[in-house]
Amino acid sequence: MPLLINDRVDVALRSGVEGVHVGQDDMDLKGAREILGPDAIIGVSTNTEEEAIRAARDGADYIGIGTVNATQTKDVKSVIGTRGVQQILAALVENDCAHVKTVCIGGMNAANSQRILYQTATPQKRLDGVAIVSAIMGSNDAKAATANLAKLIANPPPFATSTMKKSLTRDDIVAAVPALIARTAAKKPLCHNMTNLVVQNFAANVALAVGASPIMSNNGLEAGDLAALGGSLVINMGTTTPEIRSNHLKAIAAYNAVGGPIVLDPVGAGATEQRREGVKALMAGGYFDLIKGNEGEIRTVYGAAGVKQHGVDSGASQLSQNERVELVRALAARERSIVLMTGSTDVLSDGERTFLISNGHEYLGEITGSGCTLGTTIASVLAVEREDKLLGALAGILLYEIAAERAAEKSQGPGSFVPAFIDALYHLREASKKGDNSWVQGAKVEAV
Repeated sequence: MPLLINDRVDVALRSGVEGVHVGQDDMDLKGAREILGPDAIIGVSTNTEEEAIRAARDGADYIGIGTVNATQTKDVKSVIGTRGVQQILAALVENDCAHVKTVCIGGMNAANSQRILYQTATPQKRLDGVAIVSAIMGSNDAKAATANLAKLIANPPPFATSTMKKSLTRDDIVAAVPALIARTAAKKPLCHNMTNLVVQNFAANVALAVGASPIMSNNGLEAGDLAALGGSLVINMGTTTPEIRSNHLKAIAAYNAVGGPIVLDPVGAGATEQRREGVKALMAGGYFDLIKGNEGEIRTVYGAAGVKQHGVDSGASQLSQNERVELVRALAARERSIVLMTGSTDVLSDGERTFLISNGHEYLGEITGSGCTLGTTIASVLAVEREDKLLGALAGILLYEIAAERAAEKSQGPGSFVPAFIDALYHLREASKKGDNSWVQGAKVEAV
């Protein structure tokens, strides 16, 4: 097992170990190479694209990239997150340095290593490992902690899916969507909602109407038991407090551990500083299979500056349709998740396949909780369709929005729309169980 000394080239030389790891404030790489010789293993800590490229060109055997997460173990120049890691990996590829090995460092542990390795990977380059201190040195059994970490790093996370993504034609959609709705109704998956207090009853009724089994619980301590039941989770930020955020993070960890699908609904993400900080905490705290929001919310999740929201409403659109498509596609690729931006025309993408969906009705914007219950519907289907998550999301969206169109035909306004809408969801579910796919012929879906 090779032994490297941190920072101290003199100690590495006198002790005769295999190499050294240096930071930006230690002896430079070229100086360390002159002292230790050509066979020494020398790694370099980097925090920016420029530092990584320079280290690679100067002959580093490997590059440490970070700080990924906030940590007490080392001085933190800048927390770069998974997005920063991706940018550095991409820069190495673009500058013909893809051959250099890379690890990430900063707050890495058994709870996040698999996720970060998964989310930062691209077809061109992926991390070769992780640098870990506290999760081993602070454990009661360093050997057991190391063995567990090695096992986790060697295997994909439970929520990972195949990298092969089938194209979806309109015929594929018409054939697959009703079958998926029928499967959902047959399985009656648990749909765990940590959602707005004002819409819990509506969300529960929607879940029942589409064939799922709802539970409305904001208690993160229950999440481990609930996640073991094979269902899905909705994290809705509509009612947000520090205590609720803590419970959200507990639930996210529990569902990530078993691969249970999670839908994030960052309600009003750009409205207040508390909500913006909440989004950052949740995104850093776990993996989301689908992120759903209006334009302002998705822009906030992406990290755009200056997003202004009036309460939980999106406000006037700031982007053209092409810009909305590019934003959704970029966020989906960055997070390796499905992203849905709702609006008069929805944009849905997994980073490679992108669809515009123009179903629905204006009454959905006149009632409380329509966005929240769309998340419930999608999560219910994702509990059943875990391989092609984009198809699962598309099925949930079409069921929801075509039901809204049918309900509006029988309604006199928003007040009569809600019960008619729940009825319509139920009837489309029952039609799907009978093999009737006529309802999905009205899907207004366009691949872009």
